[in-house]
Amino acid sequence: MSFVAGLVIGLVVGLALIVAFVRSENARSKQRSELAGTIAAFARMTVEDSRKLLSPEFYPSWVVFSQRQKLTWLNLHLEKIWPYVNEAASELIKANVEPILEQYRPVILASLTFSKFTLGTVAPQFTGISIVEDATEGITMEMEMQWDGNPNIILDIKTYLGVALPVQVKNIGFTGVFRLMFGPLVDEFPCFGAVCFSLRQKKKLDFTLKVIGGDLSTIPGLSDAIETTIRDAVEDSITWPVRKVIPILPGDYTDLELKPVGILEVKLVQAKDLTNKDIIGKSDPFAVLYVRPLRDRMKKGRTINNQLNPVWNEHFEFVIEDASTQHLVVKIYDDEGLQAAELIGCAQIRLSELQPGKVKDVWLNLVKDLEIQRDNKNRGQVQLELLYCPNGMQNGFTNPFTQKYTETSLEKVFNSGADGRDVVENGDKRREVIVRGVLSVTVISAEDLAPTDLMGKADPYVVVALKKTESKNKTRVVNESLNPVWNQTFDFVVEDGLHDMLILEVWDHDTFGKDYMGRCILTLTRVLLEGEYKDAFPLDGAKSGTINLNLKWNPQPIYRDSS
Repeated sequence: MSFVAGLVIGLVVGLALIVAFVRSENARSKQRSELAGTIAAFARMTVEDSRKLLSPEFYPSWVVFSQRQKLTWLNLHLEKIWPYVNEAASELIKANVEPILEQYRPVILASLTFSKFTLGTVAPQFTGISIVEDATEGITMEMEMQWDGNPNIILDIKTYLGVALPVQVKNIGFTGVFRLMFGPLVDEFPCFGAVCFSLRQKKKLDFTLKVIGGDLSTIPGLSDAIETTIRDAVEDSITWPVRKVIPILPGDYTDLELKPVGILEVKLVQAKDLTNKDIIGKSDPFAVLYVRPLRDRMKKGRTINNQLNPVWNEHFEFVIEDASTQHLVVKIYDDEGLQAAELIGCAQIRLSELQPGKVKDVWLNLVKDLEIQRDNKNRGQVQLELLYCPNGMQNGFTNPFTQKYTETSLEKVFNSGADGRDVVENGDKRREVIVRGVLSVTVISAEDLAPTDLMGKADPYVVVALKKTESKNKTRVVNESLNPVWNQTFDFVVEDGLHDMLILEVWDHDTFGKDYMGRCILTLTRVLLEGEYKDAFPLDGAKSGTINLNLKWNPQPIYRDSS
């Protein structure tokens, strides 16, 4: 009996083990199939799929998605034909670059020419190519190039003192992206009318200067002057948006050449929380702004001494050749007197972010280097007011900065010798309108003000002032409120609307004094263009708080004759 029972138990246990083993194998087989399917799905993933799974802010610093394809085959062929390219291109480059060097020749030099120019024996390496999808009628591609060459470039330099110096350009290191444009497309072989090429992006350009048989430092400032001249020549001759047009088929290709497409009006308003570069006292900041880094197209603001929160309110104008790719750069320096100015920080904004005909007020964070994307150190902020005006813009838009408003209406009346109210044109004389009028400022309310009293409240009021005329008004005091409502309107007679500023300061009223609660600085450009607008503005110099305003402009133009 016990034998039978043991046999039954053994059979049951054996069958259970067999069933468990089969189920385990089936489960493992299913897991392997699912894992293989997952791996296959990952293998089919594109870059766009990866970006959907993981947003860019979570990328490690070494992760870069490149759209460029490798060009190993082109580099192999280029090495073979490079000696012939060197012979053919050296004279062509020399003939085209020499006039530009003469154009940017330092004033301390009598002449600046090439005595020898060859590209050397080391061919450049093209590290990638990509096709650019744009609205142009043609094909656009970009090629990234690296070149650590051994060219033989000797500059023949002559000074006004009769000194001749042969200067050799050595150790050239270059990395950049060239853009090639084939167009317009036609129905005749090779199916495009012309080729345009340009240096789309200059990532690195390093070189050293050495006087053959002498020392370049014997003439103070000469090395820096020659280096600046070379960089300006590269910038002005081939760097985007400058482009060289090579006709392939007969035709008119003037549309492909570089030409202005609009004007960028820039108000350098103010900066705040700048890094202090001085050991004693505070920095003396000034700003340099440019769209193209050429000496004659860079704008410099005035220096404000001993101030980390400077207010400039300066206006600059820039010619734009390609609003889709160009950007505005602003650099803030500390003026060191006779020594070289020290960079506090820099920032940039793409012009493609601007809506034509609309004023954009922006605060930009300053960074140490525009190429470094992960600079988290606080170097301060700069406030800009931007207005992009394309050529031929319709819809009744008028750029207010096209007139000359450098003087107030009273000064212009005195200078013209007229009463300033005659609007009839006389002969061929040009008429100038002065932006004069009445600005109505309605201080509506404030929200989320920072408490200043021991009880966690405040008794706020607002001082409203115009910077140039120094006229002031103030609201009533609202007791024990962090969200006060005033609804008070003040009228200001404005003599120079394009160059004046509205300053609003919020104070806490106390019996024995007052406490500062923040301020808001506004230019008048937006209200001049829109006529009236209502908006909320954050308070600077405060932990929290916004102020709600309504601004209205009533123009009262004054005219004068000018030759």
